[in-house]
Amino acid sequence: MARSPVAVESLFASRIWRAELPRHLNRALAATCLAIAREDRAGRRWAKEHGYKGYTSYASLDDLPSRATVFAELVAAIDRHVGDFAQTLEFELAGQRLMLDSLWINVMDKGGQHAAHIHPHSVISGTYYVAVPRGAAAIRFEDPRLPLMMAAPAKKPKATPANRTFVSLTPRPGTLLLWESFLRHDVPPNEAKGARISVSFNYDLR
Repeated sequence: MARSPVAVESLFASRIWRAELPRHLNRALAATCLAIAREDRAGRRWAKEHGYKGYTSYASLDDLPSRATVFAELVAAIDRHVGDFAQTLEFELAGQRLMLDSLWINVMDKGGQHAAHIHPHSVISGTYYVAVPRGAAAIRFEDPRLPLMMAAPAKKPKATPANRTFVSLTPRPGTLLLWESFLRHDVPPNEAKGARISVSFNYDLR
């Protein structure tokens, strides 16, 4: 007996926007990030108190685009990609706009890591990679349905990315990654000897 036609449809996909930006800003970005890391005592103290090996301005500075023009130039480029990503996601913005809410520096030393987390109260989040030395940690995304899978078996070792429970993306200098803010992600321990420098951000609806 002939088999009936079968259709397999993909529903509720989690999309990652990846772009490679021109790297002409990276030298100035790296120097500025490291200079701010040296000067920002509150940021270094926060990193130490929270066991972060390196530096982050996450809890200490909220004015990077006005503090240095190189950040303003970077934000202008990110703005365009966020707008295009929103169109890809087919958001109905109803006259509102996605606006930059926060922007912070990450300087990750060897052994540094980011525990799995989401970005509450934001719509789109992302990271721009300034310096990615050899052996630097990738970023790993988690299937947002994971807590609901219950008795689901493990995925095959060579499963396609769309079917995996975790997917790691390895950036390079100039890589811009965007994702919807509910998507849980982490960064495993950094094995590189040099600093892994990135700029992360959130956009919300206004």
